[in-house]
Amino acid sequence: MTQTAPAPGTEATSRIRIEPNQRRVRVFFGGEPIADSSRTIYLFETGHLPVYYFPREDVRFDLLESTSHTTHCPYKGDASYYSIAAGGRQADNAVWAYREPIGSVAELAGYVAFYWNQADAWYEEDDEVFKHPRDPYHRVDVLNSSRHVEVRVGGVLVADTRRPRLLFETSLPVRYYVPKLDVNLSLLEPSATRTRCPYKGEAVYWSVRADGELHQDLVWGYPAPIPEAPKIENLLAFFNEKADITVDGIPQKRPVTNWS
Repeated sequence: MTQTAPAPGTEATSRIRIEPNQRRVRVFFGGEPIADSSRTIYLFETGHLPVYYFPREDVRFDLLESTSHTTHCPYKGDASYYSIAAGGRQADNAVWAYREPIGSVAELAGYVAFYWNQADAWYEEDDEVFKHPRDPYHRVDVLNSSRHVEVRVGGVLVADTRRPRLLFETSLPVRYYVPKLDVNLSLLEPSATRTRCPYKGEAVYWSVRADGELHQDLVWGYPAPIPEAPKIENLLAFFNEKADITVDGIPQKRPVTNWS
């Protein structure tokens, strides 16, 4: 059977979607606002986190320096790069632009994007955002539950509750958040580990010492979650990937994720 080749740009269109974003987005570096715009666009690309692209007019090009670095994307074209210099510091090749993008994403010609971790801080309106842009299609739902949840680590019962809160997050396993009164806190040891989530805030961690073994960073909680996630404040969650969790008497299969 003869197969017809896809029309030029068709594959890129199926992999990439561009949408307007009406939130004011600001990027800071070296004490300076490098970009400040209420006219950014979202770029969604299969297999990648969303990216904010800023109109060139809303970017401090006086603090950017063009470099010789280039990369090629088969779905967007050739990217050129800029370094940021501000506050006595420099971030090399921290900004990129498609000056002559392929036809299916021609609107990118007037925009630039920033590597998230190269900047000092990001804000949506007046709220700081951590780790990566918030995907408007990503959901986090926290539901009160009366399920009987038991958590064992190394065969030792660490948590036993009938009042968990279940957190359902797009593309991730369900997480069982347990009141501290229902956790054997004597088995937990504070950890210096901290992580940030754009949808929940900053998490602190504990390790579990059970059956003579220290299980590193197996428990986390959000002492002060962002306003959109108040129902998990000061509760504790356990990595399903590393603990044995039983719900209503039924052992739960350990999911396979990046944390396995």
